Amino acid sequence: MATFLYRVGRLAFRRRWYVALVWAAVLAAVGLGALKAPGASDEEFSMPGIESQKAFDLMEERFPGATADGASARVVFVAPGGQKVTAAENRKAVEEAVSELGDGTQVASVVDPFQAKAVSADGATAYTTVTYKVAANDLTDAGKSHLERTLGEARDSGLTVEAGGSAMDDGGGAGGAAEVIGIAIAAVVLLVTFGSLAAAGLPLLTAVIGVGVSMATILALADALGLSTTTGTLAMMLGLAVGIDYALFVVSRYREERRRGRTPQEAAGLAVGTAGSAVVFAGLTVVIALAGLSVVGIPMLTKMGLAAAGAVVVAVFIALTLVPAFLGFWPNAVLPRKARRSGRVEETAGDNGGTRWARFVLRRPLPVLLLGVVGLGALALPATDLQLGMPGDEAKSTSTTERRAYDALAEAFGPGFNGPLTVVVDAKGDTDPKGAVTKVTDRIGGTKGIVSVSPARFNEAGDTAVFSVVPSTAPTDEKTKDLVTVIRDERPGVEAGTGATFEVTGTTAMNIDIADKVQAALIPYLIIVVGLAVVLLLVVFRSLLVPLKAALGFLLSVLASLGAVVVVFQQGHGAELLGVEQTGPIMSLMPIFLVGIVFGLAMDYEVFLVSRMREAYVHGERPGQAVVSGFRHSARVVVAAALIMIAVFAGFIGESDSMIKMIGFGLASAVLFDAFVVRLAIVPAVLALLGDKAWWLPKWLDRILPRVDVEGEALSRRPEVEREPAGTTGLEVART
Repeated sequence: MATFLYRVGRLAFRRRWYVALVWAAVLAAVGLGALKAPGASDEEFSMPGIESQKAFDLMEERFPGATADGASARVVFVAPGGQKVTAAENRKAVEEAVSELGDGTQVASVVDPFQAKAVSADGATAYTTVTYKVAANDLTDAGKSHLERTLGEARDSGLTVEAGGSAMDDGGGAGGAAEVIGIAIAAVVLLVTFGSLAAAGLPLLTAVIGVGVSMATILALADALGLSTTTGTLAMMLGLAVGIDYALFVVSRYREERRRGRTPQEAAGLAVGTAGSAVVFAGLTVVIALAGLSVVGIPMLTKMGLAAAGAVVVAVFIALTLVPAFLGFWPNAVLPRKARRSGRVEETAGDNGGTRWARFVLRRPLPVLLLGVVGLGALALPATDLQLGMPGDEAKSTSTTERRAYDALAEAFGPGFNGPLTVVVDAKGDTDPKGAVTKVTDRIGGTKGIVSVSPARFNEAGDTAVFSVVPSTAPTDEKTKDLVTVIRDERPGVEAGTGATFEVTGTTAMNIDIADKVQAALIPYLIIVVGLAVVLLLVVFRSLLVPLKAALGFLLSVLASLGAVVVVFQQGHGAELLGVEQTGPIMSLMPIFLVGIVFGLAMDYEVFLVSRMREAYVHGERPGQAVVSGFRHSARVVVAAALIMIAVFAGFIGESDSMIKMIGFGLASAVLFDAFVVRLAIVPAVLALLGDKAWWLPKWLDRILPRVDVEGEALSRRPEVEREPAGTTGLEVART
């Protein structure tokens, strides 16, 4: 592996123009393909195998066109204090607003609240539902402006008017501001780390090129592969983060080899042969973690994982080819300013912050280990209280009209009104379908915890009916989950007495089912991903204990970050500091995201840091000294890489969407715990306590495992190593 990549690095350095032109051609080709490709469509979210999805599919089959994915807006009218919306003046204002809403060019229908009896018991609140002909992302600016203008005119009449629903979605998400903030902080970190604008700019430039290639490819293939507009979000986030990190490690190793007196071409080859080997295996662990998302069984999540894995593969190829090519164009520009000015590259063997920290840990390994494990364990404890769900409008800021509409409806009609359950009755096998549906309706309506049941609506064939059930508790309340379980548990008795069957669906039931399925998939996902990565690290480090230690450390950091998310977003401690106005359940996909993404990144740091220790050990250094050597060469770069990751993820905390805040906070805290507590404290402490045993491998296993030479041992055995004579390229090597 090391020898092959060494040749790749030298070839890319020597044939830099060809390499640059090839990547430019690739970027142009996929960019042109993206421009010509049809726009990515909104993928309908589906979760095969759960009851909610089965019920939804049955509705689509028996009620053709009734469940079309058109946007909707629920507009709430609240009369001024002490008044009723049914009063003549207020009623007139509501009816005028409803009439105006119906005049929108993309509007399919509007329900009159007075005819539909959509008025609260006290008469103070009414609501109407606006249904559109197109999906939310297909609403034109004119359509949205018409809705907002009508709401404004209704407010001028003295009514309080708010609106929620998919039509109010601004299409926001992890926008450009978060990426810009992350890149800006990354640039500062790189500049401080390298002390050179070129050295800081090169990883940023290559990472942006890699993300450009990845995103253009995703857009070009979106229509053919059925990718949605959200598929590339994870690819962009991870492609940027790992792209910077992988280039950072290659450039850092190149500078190190130049300090040792290598010629620029030789230094580039050695950098790719050694650091590049670590990049390959670190990238493989990330790809394994992302591709493993398919285990969960959510098609959208599978596509997101595979797209992000593709972006990581592109970042690896960029680091192995384009980075050494750019180094060939500017071989001295990435060196420290002092070296460029004085014409001398100094190779220092003295201590730095990494060696001083390593020696501190080596002197006190047990206290450092106990402190790290106990600290992360304490942070992980709140994760035992984890409640999964899918936060809706109730989690948005009170400054948004969606949140105010949610609160107004909950106050007027009860907390369960915002999350009704939909029951689909299949009476195809019953001789009296209407009688069977009536029995099902009465049985479910009599269940404790249900406020009301709507009249059943039959399909044209008369063999299937749908009705809504309003719970007494909020959509994210645990009691609502218990109620869904009770209704489903009553099904055998209902079916036995009627010959009809029913299923429960709706947004609330769907979120409950998703949470249950994700929880059930988490353990198998962990076993598969961690197991494959342990095998991979076994090959890389040729050690039995190092991969196990890496996996256990990762579990600690993930559980600690999940505990931190629970403390802030579920329990509300410190929530106001992050702008979280409403606490509630943790997003159902959050644990999977944390495990998948953070595992890959954690293994990055493990490979980069421990591979240098392994390299020193196989070259004859004692275990303790090997740890110090590894920290001397890698600690500063690992710290810089972790800070860049934290900056990229923390940028999303400033977004207004609570789910994006949660993802950004969770990923940033996980990288913080894993890099600074696990990799830089617990890892050296464990290696110090194990000594030579850390690198032990049974002989029978040693014979079975393939040898990949990540440490570059074969490179060190070469008879001739190119060194740079003083004055050859204007730089002289001086050793101090």
